[in-house]
Amino acid sequence: MTVKILTLFPKMFDALNESITGRAVKAGLVGIEVIDIRDFSNDKHKKCDDIPFGGGAGMVMTPAPIYNAVEFADKNHECNRIYMSPKGKRLTTALAKEICAENKDLLILCGHYEGVDQRVLDMCFDTEISIGDYILTGGELAAMVLTDACARFVPGVLGSAESAEDESFSDGMLEYPQYTRPFDFMGEKVPEVLISGHHANIGKWRSERAREITEKMRPDLLKKD
Repeated sequence: MTVKILTLFPKMFDALNESITGRAVKAGLVGIEVIDIRDFSNDKHKKCDDIPFGGGAGMVMTPAPIYNAVEFADKNHECNRIYMSPKGKRLTTALAKEICAENKDLLILCGHYEGVDQRVLDMCFDTEISIGDYILTGGELAAMVLTDACARFVPGVLGSAESAEDESFSDGMLEYPQYTRPFDFMGEKVPEVLISGHHANIGKWRSERAREITEKMRPDLLKKD
């Protein structure tokens, strides 16, 4: 999977060269192309924003540089084109998995200022996705979240094929508690069941703890049962 990101601030995406995503890029499992929208502006000062028609605070990203960048990055519309927007569909683990299952490259637009001219969104983009009910100063962080969430479902990116299926939200509940060595840390011991070697009992314990945590932290998830 290749992720092509259209942004006004390309240096922000250096963070994707770290950790699991960075290793996936180095291994050739995931490709990340960061494209500077300013390079496609016809303005001599590489300006990409203007005042909104109808008045209002702030500036709006103009359509031409974005359109030109899309034509450069995905002329034949082979990518799944996504605009990161607070108005979009809420990103969930299920949605990330669905996007990855389409086996298409992604083209992600990072908005800025007060938003993007609606015409270029209507012309060029397939969907809008939000990472939550809050406002960021720009779409870059949201694009990184989407990239990371989708990359985890690319075969080989995670160390275990079960990892992406065995975490919070994968089955509609939060994840059970995790423990590692030492067995006794400052008097607090690992639950005995986890060192019993009895896989059925371990599975039952994890399921029960997951439900308890979900009831406490995110009871809204259980209302979907």
